[in-house]
Amino acid sequence: MDKFVDLHIHSTASDGSMTPTEIVRHAKKIGLVAIALTDHDTVDGIEQAMEESKRVGLEVVPGVEISLDYNTEMHMLGYFFNDGYKKLEPLLKRFRIGREQRNPRIIEKLNTMGFDISNEEVIAEAQGRVLARPHIASVMVKKGYVKTVAEAFDKYISNGKTAYVKRDSLTPKEGIRAIKEAGGLPVLAHPIHLKLDLEDMDILLSQLVLKGLMGVETYYVDNSREDTINFLKLAQKHNIIATGGSDFHGSFKPDIKMGEGRGNLQVPYVAFRDLRRLAQTLNN
Repeated sequence: MDKFVDLHIHSTASDGSMTPTEIVRHAKKIGLVAIALTDHDTVDGIEQAMEESKRVGLEVVPGVEISLDYNTEMHMLGYFFNDGYKKLEPLLKRFRIGREQRNPRIIEKLNTMGFDISNEEVIAEAQGRVLARPHIASVMVKKGYVKTVAEAFDKYISNGKTAYVKRDSLTPKEGIRAIKEAGGLPVLAHPIHLKLDLEDMDILLSQLVLKGLMGVETYYVDNSREDTINFLKLAQKHNIIATGGSDFHGSFKPDIKMGEGRGNLQVPYVAFRDLRRLAQTLNN
């Protein structure tokens, strides 16, 4: 029987709708054999997820997703097979403060565009969780300005749109170094979002590998079959790990299901196995 994993999942610790405990239980229920919790710029949900993983018998990899500045926005996943992720906390705290300062500026831009949204409403929507753009988008949905969270992003608050505000971020070199110095494995997240042709992606991976990149998210919800094949070939060419995940956010992205994406995703167990083997090799 084939075994599958999901190595890109967000919880209420950042901008997902399910708690870390709920995520672990759901992953076990749907038959996944391993997952990674990769919240944006925070590791706050990891201990809760690890506790539940022991109870239900599921492999959980501590992870994080860090925003980087590369012409457009680039994301880097960090995977930890130890408790080194805790060393990232000072850096991640700086990012969270930047996020808290950024959200009122996004709201201010939306106000000037005629949307009646307050910072207090967004804080209430977050219900004590780390404030993020999906909470702004949810308020826009509730007020009838857009039909879905995705529409709010596509029209107003994603990179390049009118109400977008750039955030504090690291260069790719700095992000890779931070993850490695904490004992983690840096993996380029959703390369399809960079919108590069194959030649330019090949060049980028060459540059990132020289900086210490150890993997690329090959299996991803927005990939076509051809994209996945191309990323697999590039991973093999550059001798880096081919990982994958759904980028699950729960009800904030209701069309994306854990472990299967939009019905087009299956991340093989080998992705988890190869990550773990690499971590063991580096730690010996």
